[in-house]
Amino acid sequence: MGKISQGVLGGFSGKVGNVVGGTWKGIDYMRIKPANVSNPRTEGQVDQRSKFSTVLRFLQPMTDFLRVGFKLYANKMTQFNAAMSYNLNNAITGAYPNFTIDYANALVTRGNLTVAAGSAASSPSAGDVEVTWTNNSGSGSASATDKALIVLINTTRQEAVFTTAGADRSAGTDIISVPSEYTGEDVEAFLGFISDDGSNVSNSVYLGSVTVA
Repeated sequence: MGKISQGVLGGFSGKVGNVVGGTWKGIDYMRIKPANVSNPRTEGQVDQRSKFSTVLRFLQPMTDFLRVGFKLYANKMTQFNAAMSYNLNNAITGAYPNFTIDYANALVTRGNLTVAAGSAASSPSAGDVEVTWTNNSGSGSASATDKALIVLINTTRQEAVFTTAGADRSAGTDIISVPSEYTGEDVEAFLGFISDDGSNVSNSVYLGSVTVA
């Protein structure tokens, strides 16, 4: 039985027929309870679930990083869900059951700040990944004091190493240390920037796959 908490014009909680009511982050909502179907695993449903699982495996290791990378798009949803939505729509390639992430079209940070230029990643010494970029301060909204947002994703281990307060844009380089057991394994490298006051974020740039020395 549903309960009305703020008069006839307010939201309600519980269930009335096939309508379910509730509150999330202070927002009243209603949704239709789906009817039972004889075959819940239709081709379309299986296809969509497989895509969802593919993106989920990609994003889960960097959940904390996404709280910064997608902070500007958490409008009535979490930062993680905003990243899920974007990458489901833009970063899936292949066909069922072989969906994969198209890293070049994936975003792990999103915003209007000017993106990195001339960026690359390599592993010059054991346990280190070096990320470099061209100092494009003064171009568009880029500032010398913007901080690097770097994430390295080890898809084999389903782990990520990242920084949300890296070197200044003017520095042109930063080094991220990874666990020693990553030696000989590949990591997928992404670079973005966040303004010094945290008010703006750039779209990320995919730097390619790097074999850790």
